[in-house]
Amino acid sequence: MVERLTAVLPTVADDYEIIVVNDGSADRTGAVADELAAADPHVRAVHHPVNRGYGGALKSGFAASRKAYVFFTDGDGQFDVGEIDRLTPFVPEYDVVVGYRLDRAEGGLRKLNAGLWNALVHRLFHIPARDVDCAFKLFKREVFDVVRVEAEGAMISTEILARIVRAGFRIQEVGVHHFERRHGKPTGANPLVIARAFYELFKLRRRITSDGRPAARA
Repeated sequence: MVERLTAVLPTVADDYEIIVVNDGSADRTGAVADELAAADPHVRAVHHPVNRGYGGALKSGFAASRKAYVFFTDGDGQFDVGEIDRLTPFVPEYDVVVGYRLDRAEGGLRKLNAGLWNALVHRLFHIPARDVDCAFKLFKREVFDVVRVEAEGAMISTEILARIVRAGFRIQEVGVHHFERRHGKPTGANPLVIARAFYELFKLRRRITSDGRPAARA
């Protein structure tokens, strides 16, 4: 993934960085990330001593970012990072450009779960995106100066977009291709992960509702 990003990013940006977040991996992921960072000044590695979860990993990446725009994707190769050029034409007009999966390469149960989850999220937060959890998103860096994210688990994408909508940022969505997972094991269908996501979902709903009106932005 880092090699692919190294080939792609110079075609869309004059200045870029690649942040690899090692979320408490028990294999050689951390060592490999450090080797990549040592070999290329554009690459930086962020390490968690223990696993913090998907949300915790993303928050560390966002906090470490230093450029005007922040793009994130997963490291399992289910997206072609070359398709970032589908997102970039919509900035700077939009503050956030979110992908949605074309021909989603997953089983029927996961597709059903995703459809129900997206329907519930739309109803609760009025997020103008059909695939909230698609791991292919581009943000203006300033978004994270306004939006404060708390989720440590799978709920983070919902929280980010719900708070972005609440703050009045502009969102555009774009279709991107989705491929079969070739490495690692997915955890999104784990009953404990699902239960935690629903628990966090309704906690988020209460917090956002109690926040009152969104603050005006200059």
